[in-house]
Amino acid sequence: MEPDFTAPGFFPLLTELLRWRRDVRHFRTDEIPEAELLDLLRLAQLAPSVGLSQPWRFMRVRSAAARALVRENFRRCNEAALSGYQGEDAALYARLKLAGLDQAPVQLAVFCDGASPTGRGLGRRTMPEMLEYSVVTAVHTLWLAARAKGIGMGWVSILDPEEIAKHLQVPPGWRLIAYLCLGRPAETHIVPELERVGWEHRQTLEELLVER
Repeated sequence: MEPDFTAPGFFPLLTELLRWRRDVRHFRTDEIPEAELLDLLRLAQLAPSVGLSQPWRFMRVRSAAARALVRENFRRCNEAALSGYQGEDAALYARLKLAGLDQAPVQLAVFCDGASPTGRGLGRRTMPEMLEYSVVTAVHTLWLAARAKGIGMGWVSILDPEEIAKHLQVPPGWRLIAYLCLGRPAETHIVPELERVGWEHRQTLEELLVER
């Protein structure tokens, strides 16, 4: 029997989940139970995908050696990014905490398997990038599910994806879409961190809605 999603109280709770979902970079180091993590990944698999292709591939990055390679990759990419700013922007960027690689107990590399025959190409002849977009929906589904369980998630994008793929020795045809840190958040906020520190503000719908 289909649940009644229009029942009083459901939509306000969904709204609060979306509002409180944050990109977490400050983590506690206590472990996430294995069963809880696997439950979250199973929920991520409920995400929609073009042609039911299910192109996401989740890799647990557990070894100290692999994590060290990722951390060094981030350090170099972050230094290069900093060099692209000047003045007050550079000073503020240098103070930002942009990854939880040292504290997060769980690290996941999420890849798109572009060589998978699953889905038989349906829906992506003219937009092959739909495979990668499908992986993004799985990441967002995981993000919301984790938040509902009190687990924070941070998406680390200041990385060289081709180098990460080499470091983690993935099969040919796999492309890195997301490197994720998961753990119990050290603190929670409804306002994005980049907004709190003055880097950027959230735009209004009126600023973003275009009509023709």
